[in-house]
Amino acid sequence: MTVESVKSEASAGEAPELREPPLAGGGVPGLGHGLKLVRDPLAFMSRLRDHGDVVRLKLGPKTVYAVTTPELTGALALNPNFKIDGPLWESLEGLVGKEGVATANGPRHRRQRRTIQPAFRLDAIPAYGPIMEEEAHGLTERWQPGETIDCTSESFRVAVRIAARCLLRGASMDEHAERLCVALATVFRGMYRRMVVPLGPLYNLPLPPNRKFNRALADLHLLVDEIVAERRASGQKPDDLLTALLEAKDENGEPIGEQEIHDQVVAILTPGSETVASTIMWLLQVLAEHPEHADKVCAEVASVTGGGRPVAFGDVRKLTHTNNVVVEAMRLRPAVWILTRRAVTDTELGGYRIPAGADIIYSPYAIQRDPKSYEGNLEFDPDRWLPERATDVPKYAMNPFSVGNRKCPSDHFSMAQLTLVTAAVATKYRFEQVSGSNDTTRVGITLRPHRLLLRPVPR
Repeated sequence: MTVESVKSEASAGEAPELREPPLAGGGVPGLGHGLKLVRDPLAFMSRLRDHGDVVRLKLGPKTVYAVTTPELTGALALNPNFKIDGPLWESLEGLVGKEGVATANGPRHRRQRRTIQPAFRLDAIPAYGPIMEEEAHGLTERWQPGETIDCTSESFRVAVRIAARCLLRGASMDEHAERLCVALATVFRGMYRRMVVPLGPLYNLPLPPNRKFNRALADLHLLVDEIVAERRASGQKPDDLLTALLEAKDENGEPIGEQEIHDQVVAILTPGSETVASTIMWLLQVLAEHPEHADKVCAEVASVTGGGRPVAFGDVRKLTHTNNVVVEAMRLRPAVWILTRRAVTDTELGGYRIPAGADIIYSPYAIQRDPKSYEGNLEFDPDRWLPERATDVPKYAMNPFSVGNRKCPSDHFSMAQLTLVTAAVATKYRFEQVSGSNDTTRVGITLRPHRLLLRPVPR
């Protein structure tokens, strides 16, 4: 039952009988289901649909509600009775702040989206093409045949440099990218721990993991302050997102505050770079594990370019199979594997009672691998996104950039760079995993390989 069907029945005078969602088994006294989320979160979330469309969980003393079906995740995202909040966003506030577009709600969020949206319009993205090309091909030119590539650092470097050069017009980003890569790994790991095991004041104790987390978080914020200060000192006003933020006005027509500028830049450089970098890591893993699709990408690029020039931004829309490889990689290994919302008022979802203030979680990872939605659900099959087959996928079973007013504004920007990077590296190299590589999934706020080490072999 959907939100819309319940409303229709209510308007017809038939009050729906709301049910209490079933409680998942396996909770531990004191920690509830948090221990299972720490030990094997992907398997735990993937099994919840067996217990119902909406399931109650215990995370420490808190009761949260897990949504397990594509239809209800769509209803959750589109229903104004649920806002951006809950364990994920509370854990993220230490990084992205309370005044940025990632965590804001209501009028502030709408105003902030109006400020940043022009930078991501479809007609604005081609202007970033030369930068994306330069960085994608620069990535391959740094690699030497036979050397070992640390895919974590390389993926972060290209993701951060593209974001900074396109949206912040940042210069000399190598040092910043290295600092960001090191700090983000620590920060996102610590935020995930705080989300699933909410021990509150215990995270303020001067224990080594807490000190390491706090140092990394402080360095991230210092990095952002340096970027903003460098722009102000330069006196330049390029047509980019940072200039838009520095000249933005609030609801009263006054310049927005320094904290909001800071939080918006953090949101551009950190969660965005983290998710794109994680996806690039999985794409490199895919190219190594599925050389047949790497060969198809290479052949497709040659057919589009004529084989006489490097792949360019203008080719991206013609690279159908390459784009499908990207989408299928995001289906099986979504960077953002868990999302949360909070009920604004007493409401319902799928015929279940959701009390005001309740937190709701759902897992794109579980939704996108569900055998009820996908034939061959665990197979890497880019051709499932061909037009004649894509219609078999249920609505909301694949929404890597979300839907509604919380849809990621940089979806087209991200897809363009992911497709271009995939085409550039697959055209120049084949890839082999080397000794010491570990491509199993490392779970934090995002998903990434534990330690992906590849050897590039020239084509």
